[in-house]
Amino acid sequence: MDAPPAGPASVPGGLPRRVHGGYALGSLATGAFGTVPGLLLLPYLTDTLGVAAGLAALLVLLPKAWDVLVNPVAGRISDRTRSRWGARRPYLLFAGLALALLFAAIFAAPFGAGGAAAAYAAFAFLATATAFAFFQVPYVAMPAELTDDYAERTRLMTWRIAVLALAILISGAVAPVVVTAGGEGLAGHRWMGLFVAVLIALGAVGAFLGTRAAPTGAVRDSEPSLRAQLAVAGRNRPFRALLICFVVQSAGVATVLAGVNYFADQILRDPQTGATLLFASFVGPALLVMPLWTRVGARVGKLAALVAASLLFALGALALIAAPVLPAAAVYLVVALIGVGYAGQQVFALAMLPDCIAWDEARTGRRQAGVFTGIWTAGETLGLALGPGIYGLVLQLTGYVSSDTGTAAAQSDTARLGILLGFTVLPALLVAAALLLLRPYDLTPARLAAAAATQPNARVDHAVVVGDESR
Repeated sequence: MDAPPAGPASVPGGLPRRVHGGYALGSLATGAFGTVPGLLLLPYLTDTLGVAAGLAALLVLLPKAWDVLVNPVAGRISDRTRSRWGARRPYLLFAGLALALLFAAIFAAPFGAGGAAAAYAAFAFLATATAFAFFQVPYVAMPAELTDDYAERTRLMTWRIAVLALAILISGAVAPVVVTAGGEGLAGHRWMGLFVAVLIALGAVGAFLGTRAAPTGAVRDSEPSLRAQLAVAGRNRPFRALLICFVVQSAGVATVLAGVNYFADQILRDPQTGATLLFASFVGPALLVMPLWTRVGARVGKLAALVAASLLFALGALALIAAPVLPAAAVYLVVALIGVGYAGQQVFALAMLPDCIAWDEARTGRRQAGVFTGIWTAGETLGLALGPGIYGLVLQLTGYVSSDTGTAAAQSDTARLGILLGFTVLPALLVAAALLLLRPYDLTPARLAAAAATQPNARVDHAVVVGDESR
């Protein structure tokens, strides 16, 4: 791909609504892949293929941990891509379609239950994670090149997170229903894999077509090696602080996802509809509060809003420890509170990332969005992999009994306590403690403008400020 990139350069102000919507459609793919493996792969291994919880945790962790190495490579390759579709859009289409096909393959289970089936699922998951890296990294890199406007990045992320929440709702709530409707066990999971693959394909094609008229921005050559990329990121203190915080918080969110089926089955005693209702309670309110979080960010600033949202998530998760003695309706209300916090946490972390990229260009005169988003998505993927891994380890340590029947085995009181603590206290501690890691983050609109003044050719907006973040 050596043709010059087509399309207009990034614009200083607002983007058309069709670009907002088109770009956001890509979150159907990222949301489905980010949700369903974390939700269903661990219980699929333990309760359908009969894999011990500790080994299942390892099989879920390792393929995604592989992306820690692959994502920066994908960022560097997309930075260097030149095509008539721009640097990023070819990956939305081709990697997105590959992601859909490979996802269906994870749950195809051609060898039935047992060790061979577990090894096959792990290998297919590894290939799918690689395809996801080449979709997600260019996708996340695009906002920094679509607009120079500080506030517009928040609006773009608000659209994206709204669709992301919808994708989580559809994939996370409906996927267990598809498993049940398909006959549970191996057959039900095969139908579920096909259902999610269709969602991923729709998101990939929709994002590719929806951004065809979007500005492509200027993409310059990136650093030649992973070590050089890490050095670039390490010199950006705001990015470094935000990344580490987001990785730890992603692990906390992922423990909630990993525990949904176990919590619904063993704590709520509702294996048929509990997982679906938990997801609807978690994601439904998130869709409604997106405009509210945007206004909160405008009033208090992105950083303060991120802290508030994270604390809301943590407090809700801690309150959920009383679930065994609460009526089901109260449990779902608390889960809705956690979902509200999750929505704000995602919006502001992702809105702060393009600011870090823009500040780096203003400071250095180089735009390397692919480098930063490659490292960012590698870190996020690691966090999302650590969640199920940690949760599976908790299950192993508390004596969870696996099954190859497609139905969970009866569990001891100790195992049920592990399920509860892994779903409540553990994510609360991870999300809240991660806020301490944000202390070095000091990037404000005023600092962006000051950095831009020293690099007159850098593309950082001077006039638009969201909230008073200069305090």
